[in-house]
Amino acid sequence: MSETNERYTKGMSTRRAVLGDTHVETATDPTDAFNADFQALITEAAWGSVWSRETISKRERSMLTIALLAALGHYDEVAMHVRATRNTGATMEDVKEALLHVAIYAGVPAANHAFKIATKTYAQMRADGTD
Repeated sequence: MSETNERYTKGMSTRRAVLGDTHVETATDPTDAFNADFQALITEAAWGSVWSRETISKRERSMLTIALLAALGHYDEVAMHVRATRNTGATMEDVKEALLHVAIYAGVPAANHAFKIATKTYAQMRADGTD
């Protein structure tokens, strides 16, 4: 098996462990000739090369990811990664601390909106019993 295939396999395992099988199936189900290379890229690079590293914990990666996505205004991804905290061990308190950092280092408007997204996401998680 080539390094790329090993990285893809490890990445898919990590992606499923963090985001859950249902999310990964929904994200990859429409894979076709046009977007297959993109799906392979994010599985290998984000999940196989970065998220699979053992230097820092999944909890810490989760907090970093949420803060970076909030700072960049990628709010759909913030919600997805808030949902993933049920698998990474990052607590609501951890997310709050990450978003407080966003307020100081990336701006209050970005953090304000991310807090709204996280609050709504946690409410949805409680409602569907996935918190």
